[in-house]
Amino acid sequence: MAEKRSSRAFPVVFAAALAVAGVLAGPGTALAQNDDEASLARGAVPDTTPQQRYQSAIREAGGGLKVSLAECRAMAAADRKACESQARARYQADMAQAKAMLRDASVRPVNVVGGPIRSSETVYQVKP
Repeated sequence: MAEKRSSRAFPVVFAAALAVAGVLAGPGTALAQNDDEASLARGAVPDTTPQQRYQSAIREAGGGLKVSLAECRAMAAADRKACESQARARYQADMAQAKAMLRDASVRPVNVVGGPIRSSETVYQVKP
């Protein structure tokens, strides 16, 4: 004879699963916060070796490409191809500069030429 299971067991099992997930997620968020703090601490230290400058340069090049392609996707289809090709050309130039920094210790990063720095933060002027 088949045993009929109670439908009351499901909420208990579900609650137990949520409790376990909460316990496991707790240390992970603390670890993520420590990673963020470590990343900020690393960013506060200037690059001294060619390898450090190279790693920073390729991270910057990749981030710049990502931002540029996102901006290109917001454009009209007619302008998008040209924008994407310019973004990729800039990425290739940035990567060539990064490789030059790795080969020659005297090569340093150059100032970025372009538009103003964009902020993702909205600032409101409050006048008294």
